[in-house]
Amino acid sequence: MDAHRSNKHLDYLKGLITLLPDEPGIYQYFDNTGHIIYIGKAKNLKKRVGSYFNKTPENRKTALLVRNIADIKHMVVDSEEDALLLENNLIKKYQPRYNIRLKDDKTFPWICIKNERFPRVFKTRHVVRDGSEYFGPYTSWLNVSTLLELFRKIYKLRTCNYNLTRESTENGKYKVCLEYHIGNCRGPCENLQSEADYNASIAEIRDILKGNVTGVIKHLKLLMDQYAGKYLFEEAQLIKERLSALEKYQSRSTVVSASITDIDVCTINSDDNVAIVNYLRIIRGAIVQTYTMEIKKMLGESDSDLLMLALVDIRQKIYSNSKEILVPFRPESQLKDIRFVVPQKGDKKKLIDLSMRNAKYYRLEREKQLALAQPAVKPGVRILETLKKDLNLKEFPERIECFDNSNLQGSNPVAACVVFIHGRPAKREYRHYNVKTVTGPNDFASMEEILFRRYKRQLEENQPLPQLIVIDGGKGQLSAAVSVLDQLQLRGKISIIGIAKRLEEIFFPNDQIPVYLDKKSESLRLIQQLRDEAHRFGITFHRNKRSKEFISNELEKIKGIGPLTAKKLILKFKSVKNIRELPFDLLSAEIGQKKALLISTYFKNSGI
Repeated sequence: MDAHRSNKHLDYLKGLITLLPDEPGIYQYFDNTGHIIYIGKAKNLKKRVGSYFNKTPENRKTALLVRNIADIKHMVVDSEEDALLLENNLIKKYQPRYNIRLKDDKTFPWICIKNERFPRVFKTRHVVRDGSEYFGPYTSWLNVSTLLELFRKIYKLRTCNYNLTRESTENGKYKVCLEYHIGNCRGPCENLQSEADYNASIAEIRDILKGNVTGVIKHLKLLMDQYAGKYLFEEAQLIKERLSALEKYQSRSTVVSASITDIDVCTINSDDNVAIVNYLRIIRGAIVQTYTMEIKKMLGESDSDLLMLALVDIRQKIYSNSKEILVPFRPESQLKDIRFVVPQKGDKKKLIDLSMRNAKYYRLEREKQLALAQPAVKPGVRILETLKKDLNLKEFPERIECFDNSNLQGSNPVAACVVFIHGRPAKREYRHYNVKTVTGPNDFASMEEILFRRYKRQLEENQPLPQLIVIDGGKGQLSAAVSVLDQLQLRGKISIIGIAKRLEEIFFPNDQIPVYLDKKSESLRLIQQLRDEAHRFGITFHRNKRSKEFISNELEKIKGIGPLTAKKLILKFKSVKNIRELPFDLLSAEIGQKKALLISTYFKNSGI
């Protein structure tokens, strides 16, 4: 985009901003392909959107975002809370490139009370909006299994998938199974357990899952006394067994304070790249649920914005309706009918500290897992440290990219880029390029084209850049590569060298005198390995390309054989040798007798 067109487009965007209202809402940025690349919320749409264009972006990612904005759309809502909720839902729906990433929670389990007669209670990873009740998500399968085992032991619920309609149970459609005979079910399928009795058990389970263990225990004690008073000792004994199991379960809950009830706690532990948000749910003085969310930052979002976005997302997931939320600082946004409290002392301050410790420990555990996933000492670290010292590099060369041109007599000019990470080939990152704009054997122009295409795309797509570029060639190729870094404003940000084949000379930009590394040094061996790998990768691609072209041209020499037939045979049989050795009947079956005869006669007469 030239300067005139760029200024014209900027004027267009600023014109859109002048039309924005001074009201709360959400805004959407679109790129030139019509895709949403960012969604944001605002107390004041005009001021917030205007801030992107009225000041220098705070970081490179924001600058890239602004550069890619082609259009702006907005939606006005009634309140800042509505904007927050709408932003959260739209981000999850469209997943724009420049918005933060909420770590996927699909693997977290839920406990479901199925919407059916004689409801089943089971664990699941999938929430289906069919009227069933879902409790969770739980961060531990062990916790879910413990609860379900408790319910099976106390309440003897059915586990079958029978459709126990009133008609089917009254007509005797189903018979009791082994679970009934071994005492794990009370036989609702044959009306051996009443619907009212079964639903009473479900009501107690629902209370337990909501954290009201104390209320269930109180109710069961009253019921046990009633049975005992009526001399129904067997029924009283069954209630006593329930009580014992529930009291044992309750003793394992973390009781914080009997005076604190029905509140949420939410804290954040943040660095430049990732924020960890921890959530605690407190009901009747006990922590009944914990949840930790990991958020990948994209544009240097504030802790206040991240905390609110996570809080809204978590409360939607777990269906929390607490009216009081403890937080480490007062957020800039507000939620309707919600009171944010920043405790300074007492039990509530202890809860904030506990939540912050949980977030901290989650981060430490995450870093530990990442460290365990990597070797204790990365391969090649010592060599790369030596290379950094030998070449006087500013940064540790964790990622090195090497380029090589390949053209024989000017035909099929191609180039190769190989990537080494931690001193080892990263073959999935290798790329080869067809030279598009250069005619004839011009290594300098070819090198300039390929590097420009490579790093322009890396910048546009926010892909990782190398700390060191190695050019297979001398001063000419290096100068061409340096001009590209100047054009892309990467000069000084990426180190670059050239290596000449004949004497293994190392050239630096703007330095006429090459450096000669010790022939036995590990640094030179690594550079040679890069150069040789780039040459191998490039020449293989070049040969394959020339081979395919040769095969196609060779077949097209045969009078009566066109390019479509030649292409069909190449794709099917891969080589001239295979085509020549084909039995006539197979060849004719593929392209017909007339053309098969032409090809067979040609090979026979030419001696190929």
